[in-house]
Amino acid sequence: MKHDGGWRRRGSRYLFESRWFKLRQDDVLLPSGDPITYTLIEHPGYAMVVPLLDDGRVILERVYRYTVQETVLECPSGAREGDSPEAAAHRELREETGWTAEHMSSLGSFFGSNGISDERFELFLASGLRQAGPPQREPTEQIELELIPLATAAELALSGRVHDAPSALALILAHHNVLQVA
Repeated sequence: MKHDGGWRRRGSRYLFESRWFKLRQDDVLLPSGDPITYTLIEHPGYAMVVPLLDDGRVILERVYRYTVQETVLECPSGAREGDSPEAAAHRELREETGWTAEHMSSLGSFFGSNGISDERFELFLASGLRQAGPPQREPTEQIELELIPLATAAELALSGRVHDAPSALALILAHHNVLQVA
């Protein structure tokens, strides 16, 4: 449910802009009448995919993340880049893994860090997978694919061993979704 909560924006300025996000600072009047400065990140959002093979395994990625200086287990994902969430999910699956999906089912839409950003991510369960050729990764994408049974991946997420929160959520929701259908 969208509403302004009684907050009134009196002015805005961009402190930084890149192709990935913008850093904006707003002068705001709170419902109490107190003026504050609120700094936030505008982000175009991204799509994330849980690619489910016919044998029940999922295609996951071990990705080196410079921001945390670690290699992290994740689901394939990427920026929307002006595409619909589903189109972005199809594109990222193909680019990062070399696989394509016949079906893409929504698992939901979520905010990643709504205290500081408007970033929204869309989760999908991909099925009807087929190998389409080699991945077409960007130079910054250091990725190794790992095939893991979905139940095992969901257990890794539930036990805190999947440190990427959106991936953990995606795996838990995908596992729940598959159990509901079975």
